Amino acid sequence: MSEFERFQTELRLRGFSPMTVRNYSFFVQKLITHANKPTSDLSGEDARSYLSSLIETKSKSTTMLAAAAIKFFFTQILKKPIDAIHVPKKDRKLPEVLTKEEVKLLIDAADTTKSRLMLSFLYSSGLRVSELVKLKPQDMRFEEKIGWVRSGKGGKDRMFILSEQLGKELQDYTKKRNTDFIFSQGKPLTTRNVQKIVKRTSQKASINKKVTPHTLRHSFATHLLEAGTDIRKIQVLLGHASLNTTQLYSHVSTAELKKIQNPFDGL
Repeated sequence: MSEFERFQTELRLRGFSPMTVRNYSFFVQKLITHANKPTSDLSGEDARSYLSSLIETKSKSTTMLAAAAIKFFFTQILKKPIDAIHVPKKDRKLPEVLTKEEVKLLIDAADTTKSRLMLSFLYSSGLRVSELVKLKPQDMRFEEKIGWVRSGKGGKDRMFILSEQLGKELQDYTKKRNTDFIFSQGKPLTTRNVQKIVKRTSQKASINKKVTPHTLRHSFATHLLEAGTDIRKIQVLLGHASLNTTQLYSHVSTAELKKIQNPFDGL
């Protein structure tokens, strides 16, 4: 088995998601091609040269991902020390958030019942789109107004809350269709499919913001925070491993800031 094959095997054995295995493999393969030498001969300088070439053409987040993949390959597979790799940190941009009025406009603009239910579900649950498409009828507890994400990010199960009004609609919807997944039969919808629906519907609703499925997740968390929900509870609902990730929403929420009287108006 080659070093590269051992690398992929080790990633899977450690429980990395298929997406991470694919991305890590892509960057390590590119490193090997860039260095143009046997993997056993790769050096820290080869890694630095490749990452330097990425900085010129790729985003900071892409370069950071490549650095993580290469570090894992060197330390865990090649068993070679690698000097600290200093790459530009990802910009800490605040996420786009819809107002409640914009959320309603978006949902009302949906072309079909299925699209409307998906948009409503994304907002009312705060689920990631990858979690939404894998939901099965047996994951729902309609009478308890909750549902369960099975093997979400990090391979963890977690509970999410379900709107009472939406829950009744979804229960009727799933009973009539008797499908394997909440929104599809046989296999999950692709996340790309859902992204296209969100984009098309936001354009139809004339919302002048970049709207993605994740925008609805951000809006869910921000609106909960503005309503006074404890941030630790929001952390659990979103499935964040660290509270620091959830605290980003305290910077997004503007409800309290809008209440501050501008000193100019007091002159």
